[in-house]
Amino acid sequence: MTSVTHEDPEVLTARSIVKSYGNSPALRGVSLSAARGDVLAITGPSGSGKSTLLLCLAGILRPDAGEVSFAGRRIDTESESVRSALRRREFGVLFQFGQLVPEMTAAENVGLPLLLSGVRRREAMTAARLWLDRFGVADLADQRPPEMSGGQAQRVAVARALVTEPEVLFADEPTGALDTFAGEQVLVQLTRVAREAGTTVLLVTHDAQVAAYADREVVIRDGVVEGDVVPASSSAGQHRMHT
Repeated sequence: MTSVTHEDPEVLTARSIVKSYGNSPALRGVSLSAARGDVLAITGPSGSGKSTLLLCLAGILRPDAGEVSFAGRRIDTESESVRSALRRREFGVLFQFGQLVPEMTAAENVGLPLLLSGVRRREAMTAARLWLDRFGVADLADQRPPEMSGGQAQRVAVARALVTEPEVLFADEPTGALDTFAGEQVLVQLTRVAREAGTTVLLVTHDAQVAAYADREVVIRDGVVEGDVVPASSSAGQHRMHT
């Protein structure tokens, strides 16, 4: 397991990432970095390449060219098994629709990453219930996803993404399927817990209101970074004061 210390200036780094789908380029040499505890919004219009960038950074896709490093170690050249282990232990991944297992209870869904890493069931379920409580959905522990609202299910999904206490959380449009109120609840809790844990968050969104929860913003357009990393809007600080 890779160890990240406070001396690491950059937890995650991308250098000149290139990725195409057939003859269609998605990324054309993107570079960025994120330090420990950063909440970084990756924004841009639909089709700009931001989700492809997240998948490359998380080791789900292998870039055609360039480098991805985690805690000073290059990961894009590692085998699929090594990258999968990283996603189980060091990375958390959250998608727009949560992708909960419908046949499992909320507690079982949250505990699943721990079980896959070899944690005993009793310990995994105890940890899962604690994380459900942190997100205000402890009462849903024995319910299954079809019995939950969209906002409830997404909070369960966030708890699952953070149950292993990952160094980096990758969130791709995590509130895209929710109404404004439910989405704000999820973002407030996600950013609060991540900051408390010192987790680095890469938040992909096309929504300026979502990006306002981040410390920094990188705008992707047509597969390239449009300008330098810039501070998110001043409302980010206001959101943090309320978390």
